[in-house]
Amino acid sequence: MPEFLHRSRLDHPAAEVFAWHARPGAFERLMPPWIDARVLERTGGLQDGARLVFEIRRGPLRQKWVAVHRGYIEGREFTDVQLRGPFAHWEHTHRFEAVDETSCLTEDLVHYQLPGGRVGRLLGDGVVRRELVRMFTLRHDRTRLDLARHARFGDRPRQRIAVTGASGLIGRSLCAFLTTGGHEVVRVVRRAPRAGEIGWDPSAGRLDANALEGIDAIVHLAGESIASGRWTEKKKREIQESRVAGTRLIARALTKLVRPPRTWICASAIGYYGDRGDEIVTEESGPGTEFVSTSCVAWEAETEPAAQAGIRVAKLRTGIVLSAAGGALQKMLVPFGAGLGAIFGTGEQAMSWIAHEDVIGATHHILFTEALAGPINLTAPTPVPQREFARLLGEVLRRPVWARAPAPIVELLFGEMGRSLLLGGARVAPTKLLAHGFEFAFPDLETTMRSELGLLEEE
Repeated sequence: MPEFLHRSRLDHPAAEVFAWHARPGAFERLMPPWIDARVLERTGGLQDGARLVFEIRRGPLRQKWVAVHRGYIEGREFTDVQLRGPFAHWEHTHRFEAVDETSCLTEDLVHYQLPGGRVGRLLGDGVVRRELVRMFTLRHDRTRLDLARHARFGDRPRQRIAVTGASGLIGRSLCAFLTTGGHEVVRVVRRAPRAGEIGWDPSAGRLDANALEGIDAIVHLAGESIASGRWTEKKKREIQESRVAGTRLIARALTKLVRPPRTWICASAIGYYGDRGDEIVTEESGPGTEFVSTSCVAWEAETEPAAQAGIRVAKLRTGIVLSAAGGALQKMLVPFGAGLGAIFGTGEQAMSWIAHEDVIGATHHILFTEALAGPINLTAPTPVPQREFARLLGEVLRRPVWARAPAPIVELLFGEMGRSLLLGGARVAPTKLLAHGFEFAFPDLETTMRSELGLLEEE
């Protein structure tokens, strides 16, 4: 039976690494972003007999995977065995062996059997092994990064954190990251709330404010995407109302609490600055005059009552988030992968981007850094012209980028949204984050793309 082994040394005690894997959210943190996997059912933790049911999605296709845990040894190892899924056999043992008091070896040993017998092995084994290398390289790198980020504030008490937009791209990862660090996450949801959740309906002005009593912090990520289609008048109203109404509702609730959160982190966007050409933009720069700029100004203004009540409010002016799991990068993969990537307009407009994992890390850093308040730019320190972004993505995907989309064509296809988001740009600097000690794990664009897509240099 084929065997795959991946081993890494981590500068953390074995018990700490094991505990990270045992907490809720570890599965989500370890799943590569290029694989769309959703947990359907979870019973128990890692102990023998505990089960995990998840679904892997590829376009319209759905593949259910049912796994059971066996071989549990506290602080040392556990094994998950496929009961139902794509393999004829899959048995994955996780081991954590102490090197000394401050470090350990983390080992993933997989025994697998492909369906289809000898033919399946001949046709698929090479593909599977390459995918396992991609997957476990990312898993170990992410484990190392998460543990380091949690360790930086390891002497602080664990927090109880409410999160809106918890089912979104950033929200899902943030919740998983926080729970693996030992924090308690309380999701604020629009559907009927389950145990440990808070219900709300921003459009109807409903929020169970009493449930926010005693919460340490709230992270507000919910709102209509500004990049999900042409900006018709109806779409613009939906964007504006979804952000303004939700933010206003939270602010009103927080100011009435006896024990309000100490911190409120609220999503905004670098669209606040508008199209700034070659100007280097910091948090001190004023707003633009375009629709997205005036919208950001309105969103941020709704947080003022909470700030005046003494709550530390951080407004995240987030750049283009790069993730293979969603957002701008995922949308580019099909055209760029087909050799249809394009340079928009002159290609000189700045793209201020940030790695998905650095959004998570920066949000965590802000939670524990009392001096960080007000507007905070969440962008990598290395913005690039759009033509350079396109060139690098084509290079990573090994596809040429030859097409050009002149400005009139972009405006014809995408209207005001295209003019603002695709043809405009700003060189946004993360001044406050750098001044307060945040360390970017992915300051380099090509490294970020390769990490998110699992495309190693030697490939």
